[in-house]
Amino acid sequence: MAEFVVIDDLAGLIDAAAVLAAGEGPVAVDVERASGFRYSQRAYLIQVYRRGAGVFLFDPPAIGDFTALQEAIGDEEWVLHAASQDLPSLREEGLEPPVIFDTELAARLLGHEKVGLGAVVEDTIGITLAKAHSASDWSTRPLPQPWLEYAALDVLHLVDVRDVLVAELAESDKTDVARQEFEAVRTRPLKPPREEPWRRLSGLHTVRGRRALAVARALWTSREEYAQEVDVSPGRLVPDRALVAAVLADPATKQDLARVKEFTGRASRSQLDRWWAAIEAGRADPALPVERTPGDGMPPPRAWADRNPAADARLKAARPKVEQLALDLRMPTENLLTPDTLRRVAWTPPEAVDAASIGSALEAHGARPWQVERTAHVISDAFVGSLQEPADTPESAS
Repeated sequence: MAEFVVIDDLAGLIDAAAVLAAGEGPVAVDVERASGFRYSQRAYLIQVYRRGAGVFLFDPPAIGDFTALQEAIGDEEWVLHAASQDLPSLREEGLEPPVIFDTELAARLLGHEKVGLGAVVEDTIGITLAKAHSASDWSTRPLPQPWLEYAALDVLHLVDVRDVLVAELAESDKTDVARQEFEAVRTRPLKPPREEPWRRLSGLHTVRGRRALAVARALWTSREEYAQEVDVSPGRLVPDRALVAAVLADPATKQDLARVKEFTGRASRSQLDRWWAAIEAGRADPALPVERTPGDGMPPPRAWADRNPAADARLKAARPKVEQLALDLRMPTENLLTPDTLRRVAWTPPEAVDAASIGSALEAHGARPWQVERTAHVISDAFVGSLQEPADTPESAS
């Protein structure tokens, strides 16, 4: 394979954009990040391929301004694999597709057994891709040539894969289904930040008491601020288990903290003053966190039989019907209708349990028109069936 060169200046980007603009058909796009190495989720390599133009590899931190590329391909269909992972990083660079084709999502909708990029490429066009560098630190500079070959292959065959999947979707009468799903992914807003993200600290369930939780919160916040400052993944500085170990050890002094053998990580000792200051701040914080946060009002399904028997009956009646429908359509149940959407409608159904009312409720929870069309009547029938009283048993002979 030819040697690949990373474009790392604006002049190179402008030249590449002109070549890509003169290419033909859809544009394959992929992003490599440094997840697990860097704090940010920014793109550290952007790969672009178009027929008649070839593959181009761009270095986003070095280039900075991708206006020329957006102008060159901003009116074309972009082909991505697992687009929801890459779109935020692309938007951070000012790159916004007008329409997408998601090869991973298409494969799901078609019922492919495996939907990773390598599996989909092999299933559709018979080419085997090596996935040796998917978890590499893409912020490394210079990037090794084997990594660049791997990155180029991620887009080199993607348009061919797209063409095969387009035909499969048409044959399965799922073209419009895919179009709606692709557009939902493209236009999906970013999730709002969690109100208390520190509660995702792995192992936090072992911490008891509001004061100890305040210390855990202070340590997590201090690590987050330092990780952002140095652009390093928080877990590489001090792992979650180490922070929890420090809380559970309840050290009396900074020296005691240094002696906690489970308190490990590349910054556990070099930033000891920082961590000790966080512990002291947590101990002095007057705003103690509650031990348990309120949920969204809907308990886990295992508790429904006691908490809301009617909802439990509705869910148990509808879930197997939806699962069977997904089986008939040859797609995963969660792509036909997310389990959370079904649970919410079962927990709080509309007053009228008919297909139109159920459809409106599904739509209010984010279901796409094709999902409503296929599932509303199935769910409404199941809900009505769950209301039927069991037949009276004959009285025993006296």
